[in-house]
Amino acid sequence: MTSAAFLFRDEWIVAVDKPSGVAVHRGWAAEPDVMLARVRDAVGAYVYPVHRLDRGASGVLLFALDPETARALGDAFTAQRVHKRYLALVRGVPPDRVRIDHPVKKGERDGERVPAVTVVERLEVLGRYALVAACPETGRLHQIRRHLKHISCPLIGDVRYGKGEHNRLFRDRYGLHRLFLHAEELRLEHPRTGEPLVVRAPLGPDLAEPLARLREDVAAAR
Repeated sequence: MTSAAFLFRDEWIVAVDKPSGVAVHRGWAAEPDVMLARVRDAVGAYVYPVHRLDRGASGVLLFALDPETARALGDAFTAQRVHKRYLALVRGVPPDRVRIDHPVKKGERDGERVPAVTVVERLEVLGRYALVAACPETGRLHQIRRHLKHISCPLIGDVRYGKGEHNRLFRDRYGLHRLFLHAEELRLEHPRTGEPLVVRAPLGPDLAEPLARLREDVAAAR
């Protein structure tokens, strides 16, 4: 088990850069290596998870250090007062900006459909692929991944909703062995001070290096 990489910390909140492949907290499998345990051990005190981040995703993850702050942060996420920005690499070229208002099922396969909205902005065209910013306005299970599939721009590295041939290409040619989804930024009002709080996490080498190699290939083909 490795330690947590801190992005922000005060007496009420701690923000860390979650790596891909690690769950936020223990699920049905009761696995020992989860972010809650890593952060708890790093700060030496109990911490409270206040939002979700897919196991396969990386980036900004918040924990509260007391129950009152946890409730306030949870309320802010529920009320959509937290601005979330993800970076994603997709197959295909979406519009410059598109607001995807498409209900999704509560679970992975079953359950009633619930409202879900994501704003996607195209940042860079890379041949047959595109780097996009995805800003979910709601917080549904696998929402960004499902919405990208819905607009026929599946996420690279997504074994559930993506395309196997493109995942294999990026694994074999660019060394990408994970989901290309990164929680780059969270913006919110600090629940205790009322001040604006912006927490950012840069792309790690496991995403930045494959992206750089893709850019080199695209530039060489021009």
